[in-house]
Amino acid sequence: MPEMPEVQGLVDYLDDRLAARTITKTTVASIAALKTFDPPIHALIDAEVRGVTRHGKFIDILTLTSAGDEVHLIFHLAKAGWLRWYDALPATAIKPGRTPIALRIAFDDGSGFDLTEAGTKKSLAVYVTRDAQTVPGIARLGPDPLRPPLSLEEFRTMLAGRRTQIKGLLRDQSIIGGIGNAYSDEILHAAKLSPYAIAATLGEEETARLHQAMIDTLTHAVSVASGKPPAELKDAKRAGMNVHAQAGKPCPVCGDTVRSVFFADRSLEYCPTCQTGGKPLADRRLSRLLK
Repeated sequence: MPEMPEVQGLVDYLDDRLAARTITKTTVASIAALKTFDPPIHALIDAEVRGVTRHGKFIDILTLTSAGDEVHLIFHLAKAGWLRWYDALPATAIKPGRTPIALRIAFDDGSGFDLTEAGTKKSLAVYVTRDAQTVPGIARLGPDPLRPPLSLEEFRTMLAGRRTQIKGLLRDQSIIGGIGNAYSDEILHAAKLSPYAIAATLGEEETARLHQAMIDTLTHAVSVASGKPPAELKDAKRAGMNVHAQAGKPCPVCGDTVRSVFFADRSLEYCPTCQTGGKPLADRRLSRLLK
């Protein structure tokens, strides 16, 4: 799933290329992906792009229509979605139901992009709205950890009284916006904390360590993603992972073997030596602690 650093990379790339560009055509290939009907998506035709921003993992393209109205094209790439950019948009027709393309947007200089989604489970979401806060996922977002950087005191307040595992808290978009499965693994590894640690029980030093690891990990990942074209962002993300999706490989910090815990639709990765005192965590498929 694209997370905050990759989404910010896409935002920076689009904002640089779409300034003052005009939308000339919109093609919806997956009706299920379009979550709104008023204003209609064709309201974007002849609209001028005024800027591209991010809300958590949502990308927001602000436009000014020919009637003088501000209309946002907002999308969330979900688990298997991506943006494919073209300096020269293909002229071939899109065949709904026979392509991974969900939406195509064309601009007045011949450029454009496709929103694509792999697999059979379709979760990519597109919104056309006059107010970004009407998008449910944006309205319930917690604060962004980097804009401005979340203070240690604010972070302590977020954790106080929460009897939930720290990995789940980091991934909860209503608490902190933008962090997902991959970067929560990386943050916890950098902080030397178990993903099963209970948020409310973390000591002052552990909380400070976690806060610094979150800021440092995300800041570095955003700097790596910035300026890269969409086609390079996924590989850049993979190359920067120390534990996420690295099961079976040596931990780059201590050399222990990175391990996984599997759940119904995802997994987490961690280093036993760095994070859990050398003890492997329970694999939920087995529902027991490995001895």
